[in-house]
Amino acid sequence: MGRRSGILEFAVLGLLRESPMHGYELRKRLNTSLGVFRAFSYGTLYPCLKTLVANGWLTEETGDAGDDALAASLAGRRAKIVYRLTAEGKERFEELLSQTGPDAYEDEHFAARFAFFGQTSRDVRMRVLEGRRSRLEERLEKMRASLARTRERLDDYTLELQRHGMESVEREVRWLNELIESERAGRDLRDTRARGTGKTGETGPASRDSTYGATGGLPRPGDAPRPDTPDDTTT
Repeated sequence: MGRRSGILEFAVLGLLRESPMHGYELRKRLNTSLGVFRAFSYGTLYPCLKTLVANGWLTEETGDAGDDALAASLAGRRAKIVYRLTAEGKERFEELLSQTGPDAYEDEHFAARFAFFGQTSRDVRMRVLEGRRSRLEERLEKMRASLARTRERLDDYTLELQRHGMESVEREVRWLNELIESERAGRDLRDTRARGTGKTGETGPASRDSTYGATGGLPRPGDAPRPDTPDDTTT
């Protein structure tokens, strides 16, 4: 399974652990709650769902019942399929949730992992946060070295763009430092955000001043949510 499909599998299992959903609901949650999936289509989600069902991690059920099902039948529409997590699917999600390998530190996978930190044990959260910080510190060191080598050859706008990229990484490192400190101290994330607003009046390093939001939605600053797409009556 590729990295992208692996992230999608993780996110689908995690969302369905919260409650059963039909395909349109699931796609909407992936698009609006997990910003990393804003650019994907149902053509990507559908094969993933079929694979998870084939693996025994999900079941498909008819979502409409009674009069709703009759109305759908009379209108010539198929009843929506609701996807429900099985016991095996829950075990699979727990297995994925406990993994702290290098993939967990990459941009897209980290965003999805962070969205489910509320269901993740503290020791795993710490390993993922520290791994992410280490990865970004390595990236920052390389960016600084590259800028030092090429500074004289760059025009002002390219130089400013590189500085902007470095500042974005530096902000996320500061945010991660705050989160790691809170995890070590056993503080709630809301306490961390309150500490961040005490002096500046802003929303703290875990929201506006960070690469990812603190609520699990994980949009990048300035991102706008995608408009809802028409309901898909077959999923």
